[in-house]
Amino acid sequence: MELRFLSADWAVLLAAVALDLALGDPACRWHPVRVIGRTISLTERWLRATGADGHAGGCALVVLIGGLWAGAAWVVQLGLQELHAVSGWLYQFAGTYTFLALGDLLKHCDDVDGAGGDARAARRAVARLVGRDTGRLDAGSCRRAAIESLAENLVDGFIAPVFWYVVGGLPGLVLFKAVSTMDSMVGYRNDRYLRFGWAAARSDDLLVYVPARLSWLLVAAAAVPLPGGSGRKACRIGWRQHGKVPGPNPGWSEAAMAGAIQRRLAGPIWLDGTLVTETWLGDPLDPPASAPEDYRLSRRIALATAAMAVGVAVLGLSVSRH
Repeated sequence: MELRFLSADWAVLLAAVALDLALGDPACRWHPVRVIGRTISLTERWLRATGADGHAGGCALVVLIGGLWAGAAWVVQLGLQELHAVSGWLYQFAGTYTFLALGDLLKHCDDVDGAGGDARAARRAVARLVGRDTGRLDAGSCRRAAIESLAENLVDGFIAPVFWYVVGGLPGLVLFKAVSTMDSMVGYRNDRYLRFGWAAARSDDLLVYVPARLSWLLVAAAAVPLPGGSGRKACRIGWRQHGKVPGPNPGWSEAAMAGAIQRRLAGPIWLDGTLVTETWLGDPLDPPASAPEDYRLSRRIALATAAMAVGVAVLGLSVSRH
């Protein structure tokens, strides 16, 4: 049986990216990520009720949810393609668009910058992006937090989805989003989820491993032609300081962005009233990011990075078809 249609399609990717940037994420009750979240909650309750509330239960959750959703995406794609080629293409396009999140990310970050010097409005806007305490932040610190969120979520919300779409078509993309959603729901280091959420957290780390490191190179390349950007610093800071951020992946894009815009990021971060870190990312001689110009340069770099990622993906898909 010819299954080539299940692989990624460069025209689908371009159309999905364009719609995501134009409209953002569709807001609806039955958004696939919300439905995935409901199945995760139901499966977690079932596993815990059977006594599988440790590492074994967490591993079972990853296998069940990942297999269910990736398998469902494959079966539906197969059925629609057999019905008509156009219906299969439209399904793949709709699914790919739904799982990209660059448009909404830019909108939320723009809201922080758009607050100007109004610290209260900036704190309200940045609270939709970060989990840290925002009460101590002034307008400049909020803008810096938005840049950090933009750099980190550029990987989770765009580069990694594009990567897994190229690797495994829509089923590969759906598998990534299912694991990512599991990590956001159960991948906590607290008494309830330390063991049960271990598999989801490690699976997400594994799936983001390559995209995170690609983001370091892409951010550096994107910064080269932009006024005020520094590709050299992005390479150097990303390589040397990515380990300052907890976890194996987020530091690559965040540290690279600090070097790319030639500003320091992070600094004092409070969570639940406790100072959790005072670590800065970036060249110690650079000033902290805070000005509107700092955010707007990071935005241009993020867009250029996304464009380069899509360009590489389209080139790879085009070559693989011949």
